[in-house]
Amino acid sequence: MKARKSILSAVLVSTIAISSLLTGCGPKPAPTPTPTPTTPNTTNQQNTNQKTPPDAVTTASIVDNEAAFLKATSKDGRWIIAIVKDLTVSKDIILEGDFKNSKGDLQRKLALYTQDSNKKVTNRFTLTAPKMVVKSPNASIQHGTFKGDVYVETKDFQLIDAKVDGNIYFNSDEAKAGFKMDADSSVTGKREVKKS
Repeated sequence: MKARKSILSAVLVSTIAISSLLTGCGPKPAPTPTPTPTTPNTTNQQNTNQKTPPDAVTTASIVDNEAAFLKATSKDGRWIIAIVKDLTVSKDIILEGDFKNSKGDLQRKLALYTQDSNKKVTNRFTLTAPKMVVKSPNASIQHGTFKGDVYVETKDFQLIDAKVDGNIYFNSDEAKAGFKMDADSSVTGKREVKKS
């Protein structure tokens, strides 16, 4: 009986040793590629004379304070600026720079809302400032309220389900003619050309 246990132990140890050896020497499965995080590129064409415009990230600048907001709206910001709460800015807002969205279309969006995974608006916010100067082409204010006057220097500014609690002044007849707002948008004050 003792000899039988010794033989079984030897066979078991040999089987484990051979299995380990074969496993280590056998073909190894191909490594699973690890996806490299990528950020879509868009063009921030601050200088149209450049042959190769700088890349800008198409993700949003999500901000909750004045300093971050003013940086996001600058020519060094991003194509979409989203606030996550009511925000008061003590300085004039200058929305400037040429940006392209993730589809490559020229666009600048001021998102005054949050949304769920189905893109349903869940919260609307109010942005307050002495004034906003819109210089970015194809800029829009969406799904919230801007309190202050808006000065438009581009020919394609729009309001999308948004309210301007103030006036909108256009620097030319062309800028006023190109302005669009949907049926869910409103302006409490004047909409007129005010040339400097």
